Amino acid sequence: MAARSIGSGTVSFGLVSIPIKLFTATSPQSVSFNQLHKKCGGRIRQQLFCPLDNEIVQRTDIVKGFEYTKDRYVQFSEDELKKLEAERTDRIDIVEFVPEDTVDLMYIDRTYYLGPDRGGDRAYRLLSDAMTRMGRIAVGRFGTRGKEHLVLLRPYKGGLVMHYVFYADEVRSFDDVERPGEIEFKPVEADLADKLIEQLSKDEFDAEQYQDDYRVRVMQAVEQKAAGEEVTVVPEAPQAQIIDLFEALKRSLKSETAASVEKDGAPSERKPEVKKAGPKARESKSKKATG
Repeated sequence: MAARSIGSGTVSFGLVSIPIKLFTATSPQSVSFNQLHKKCGGRIRQQLFCPLDNEIVQRTDIVKGFEYTKDRYVQFSEDELKKLEAERTDRIDIVEFVPEDTVDLMYIDRTYYLGPDRGGDRAYRLLSDAMTRMGRIAVGRFGTRGKEHLVLLRPYKGGLVMHYVFYADEVRSFDDVERPGEIEFKPVEADLADKLIEQLSKDEFDAEQYQDDYRVRVMQAVEQKAAGEEVTVVPEAPQAQIIDLFEALKRSLKSETAASVEKDGAPSERKPEVKKAGPKARESKSKKATG
């Protein structure tokens, strides 16, 4: 089934303008619950309440306010807020191209697919191929829904994807996090760590082999409850708390080795090969029996 676009626009750089369509790239599948009245099972409705006047407020009586000091607000009307909004152009203006390896993944927020709109196939593919060839990512601004977003355009599988990214002041500095200083490790500890990483290493990331186990358990429980059955959940085995790093590395290696052997078939479970006796051996055995 072909994807349905959620919008259209243009990618502009220099005098080039490429018509594009916007598609969602992700669809979160997390489970959610509604709040119900325990007594009757009815769904609860939330009401807006003003503690100063001690009354329920209708939505038509609500204005937006910004808290500039503790418990002090400046109010804005809808018309005033609209005047502050960025121009809605649905145009992605490329500002610069940067090396792909200079982009920190920490800044990426959301991802969308970009597809060519009518008449844009040639220019769209030319831009994607050129960026791939040069190892570059485009940095741009996208004015939509009253806000100007900072975005990255990245070549992907012969096409383009757009990442919404955080502004610099929206990403906290890692310097705020306490980290250990230089620590000297024994060669055997470093060797064990390397072996464990090597043992768990794969050639590439495959998202298909992972699933949200919590969501699976919840959906199984929903089916059981809907069928009037008792919910059964297999308890997870408690993990042993090991304080000694060296001991933890050794146990981890043993655990991974055991899991690998169990998956491939333990040597002890394989039947030993029975060697058939040759003609000379059978003749010698026959002489001993009659002698």
